[in-house]
Amino acid sequence: MSAPAEGTFAALRQELQDAATAFADGPDALEGILLGIVDDVDRAVREPLEIFPVCHHSPASAIAMARRLREKQPKVVYLELCEDMAPLLTELRNCTLPVAVQSFASEIDGFPAEWAPLSVVAPVTEASAEYQAIAYALDTPGVELVLVDRSSDHVFQWEPPAGGPAEPADPDAPAADGDTALHGEAVGVDIGDLRPRFAELEEHLLRHGRVRHWSEWWHQYVELPLGDADHDTYRQVMLLIGSLFRRLAPGDPRRVRVDEDRERYMWTRMREHLASTGTDPEDCLYVCGAFHAASRVAEFGVDGADGFVIAPPSGTTWQHGLIPSSHAAIEAQFGLAGGSVSIAATVWAKNLKRTGVAPFRLAGQGGAAKSAGRTARKAVAAAAARTAAPASAADTAGDAAAADKLSGFLRRPPVLDRLDEAELLGWSVDVVHAARRNGYLASTADAIAVFETSILLAGLRDRAKPTPYDFQDAAVTCIEKDTVPGRRDVRRIVEIMMGGDRIGRVGYDALPPLARDVHDRLAPLGLPLERRGVQRALLDIAGRPELGPCSDVLWMLRHLMPHGAARPIMGERRLGERSLQESWDLALGTHQRALIELGYEGVSIEQVLEQRLRRKAYGPQATAATVLEAVEEAELYLGSRRLADELGIRALEVLSAERSVDGAPEVLRRVRRLLAYYRTSMPVLPGWVESFVATAYAHYCTLLPVAFADEDAGVRHVAAMLGFLFGMEGLALSLGCDRTQLELAVAQSHPEDPGKTALLWAAHVQLGTLTRADLRERCDGLLGNPLVLPAYPRYLSGFVHALEPVPGLADFVVEAVSNAFGRLPDPVLLPWLPSLIGTLRAGGADLAPLIIREAGRTFPGRLADLDTWVPPWRRPGADEPLVFGRPVAGPGTGGLALLADHPATCDAVAGLLGCDGAWQAAGPPAHPADVLLTRHPDTAAELAVLFAAV
Repeated sequence: MSAPAEGTFAALRQELQDAATAFADGPDALEGILLGIVDDVDRAVREPLEIFPVCHHSPASAIAMARRLREKQPKVVYLELCEDMAPLLTELRNCTLPVAVQSFASEIDGFPAEWAPLSVVAPVTEASAEYQAIAYALDTPGVELVLVDRSSDHVFQWEPPAGGPAEPADPDAPAADGDTALHGEAVGVDIGDLRPRFAELEEHLLRHGRVRHWSEWWHQYVELPLGDADHDTYRQVMLLIGSLFRRLAPGDPRRVRVDEDRERYMWTRMREHLASTGTDPEDCLYVCGAFHAASRVAEFGVDGADGFVIAPPSGTTWQHGLIPSSHAAIEAQFGLAGGSVSIAATVWAKNLKRTGVAPFRLAGQGGAAKSAGRTARKAVAAAAARTAAPASAADTAGDAAAADKLSGFLRRPPVLDRLDEAELLGWSVDVVHAARRNGYLASTADAIAVFETSILLAGLRDRAKPTPYDFQDAAVTCIEKDTVPGRRDVRRIVEIMMGGDRIGRVGYDALPPLARDVHDRLAPLGLPLERRGVQRALLDIAGRPELGPCSDVLWMLRHLMPHGAARPIMGERRLGERSLQESWDLALGTHQRALIELGYEGVSIEQVLEQRLRRKAYGPQATAATVLEAVEEAELYLGSRRLADELGIRALEVLSAERSVDGAPEVLRRVRRLLAYYRTSMPVLPGWVESFVATAYAHYCTLLPVAFADEDAGVRHVAAMLGFLFGMEGLALSLGCDRTQLELAVAQSHPEDPGKTALLWAAHVQLGTLTRADLRERCDGLLGNPLVLPAYPRYLSGFVHALEPVPGLADFVVEAVSNAFGRLPDPVLLPWLPSLIGTLRAGGADLAPLIIREAGRTFPGRLADLDTWVPPWRRPGADEPLVFGRPVAGPGTGGLALLADHPATCDAVAGLLGCDGAWQAAGPPAHPADVLLTRHPDTAAELAVLFAAV
């Protein structure tokens, strides 16, 4: 393109100045804006290094870019994209668009820890000018592609996420769920972002354009007019729009500073490259957003001022890769209307057929159209013919006179496209068919109504040809009416019909090493794991042992990836247990982004899992329960005794530093499980387990009086502490702990809460300092005291929780609950029932079976026996604990009779206790058991304690 003359826009300047004087109160403000816009366009057009302004995912920009690249054939292409993303662009040829180039950092240095992880994405679609420039530069020999925008690190240096969004989201934008969340929480690089930042201006444009949202306005008033425009017209109009939006943007100092710093950064990088390579600016092309093309910074241009200092990057290590994207994800992240990117893809395909422009496409690009090669060959031949033909004098004169294309474009009335009845009729028939498949009662009459309503809406909006948005509104009005019978509404049906939400895929060769390793290790399953959707995998590990490693990989993926990526249907994995057959639902293709981001953390899933377990154990919020969970996962998924021992020592350190009992229930549950596993799989317990039990025994003994008195400590937490102390007492005593410490801790506890009081009574019973008769007497006293009666259900809840440390009280809990149902008044009993159910549900895995089993043993099994049934606690000898329905200890001869009935059992127990002797008869009145107990009183006492514990 020839350089425009000095007075290129003189006529346009004079016209705008006259308009400002005529329509404004004074010429100063409006004249400054209008003439400033012309100055911005003039300055950009005069720049020796050609500036090519674009809009994000605009078919008009893509067509103009492809046409200009074939005409100019630049040797260097400068692209507004994070400079550290350059090495990934060559991998686009192994992907199916749309995909996004991503920079990811999980471990950060130089930023606040709460920002982690950091993620920046730049989505790429085929209908974008950026992709055309990338494909041209990478597949054309001798052409260099240079990314000149700030690095991913500078994105967060200049725009911290704590600052919030720069502008409100579009109300018509889709919600970020499903496929719209493919980008996660990443910060989007808005290449070619072009949207008014002045809310009143956007509202004015939408109202006078008779459109609902910005995407529709852009389609109607920019895309369609510029779709067939020549290069000069396209370029000057885009510069005009960019300058207008820039000058009318609100004066947010932070946003203005970031925009200007980005422009200084890009021009500094371009001048550095030109100086180092000696490239002629005439052989270069600068592709950037129209908003940045109309820049007024001093560093603008190849002859701009120097002196902008680029800050050094932080110490954060960035990982780069490609992740799948989708039209819906792009719309959600950049605030576009739902379906706008799909409509842009459809317009792009139509423009290619209409104009004959051959798009650039990376060699080997996935998802290539069948006719792309033929179209490219035709366009190249046409371009060669135009180049070979000599330029006529008329053409040369036309180039000189056509430098100012803005004046003609602004004066030209809108071109009214001819109504394409065949196209509109096809849309109407297709949408009715699609609606009927989705449950709508649509008919031919509805197709006719959609056809006519589309024309009517276009006429009301001053359009001769209905746009896809007009057709969408007409379809909603005529078909959907007031109900949506199926999963999709009519608006979504139209979006799918217009091209759908195209979802990209990253090819195997472009995946990080971890993702490729996962695919290789799951290859024995024989499933196309790269496909989207759910696939069922059946693993007969007993019949095919080679599937065992696949099972290990799947269980680790289930732990590391989002829910639904790997979901077990049959089979489970517990400590010491492995399933012989498993069934899985796999959706690795749908969750490809999560699998790729795992590759940023390590080279294998074992390494990533070990890093995450260490991070969980050594994190600032780590508790003893979470560290024990990490120990269990290390044994379960990795089988790493070394890592388990290291994390176990860490659990001991964390427990010693804790001063609350919030994690006691989880600690108890996991310690029990780990003890059972180690006792069955190892000859001796690991050293850290013994140290943990001994330390926890002393630790909980110290905290027990405080927990009983603390209002913030719940009954469940205190019950878990007692459960640990009583359940681990044997092991703790064998490791050198002193039982006196527990007795003193219980004696020093003085709770005020009724539930904790019941727990304390249960602890005294377990220690032998309180008999069952005394406990029953206390409960009867509570039921007989009208002042305490409303609080009695809380005592019962405490007794239910007491089954955790003292499971032998199950029969007494059944007795207490039965007495409550019989004696409590309804105003007290009925409000307590929900809390009883909630208590049983919270501890249902352990507590409810004890109560149900004991109740089944206590109550009669038939209704006819109920009239003659006497509760066991009202029978003679009810104060004695029962074993198999018989009293085993207490006053009288009940215990002696039991011993006499089973002399072999008595001899075996006596041998275990180290007692020797024989049965002797002491006279006719004496029973042999009485003689034995008389000779060995210590044995009798130990035996009574043993039976009481059972």
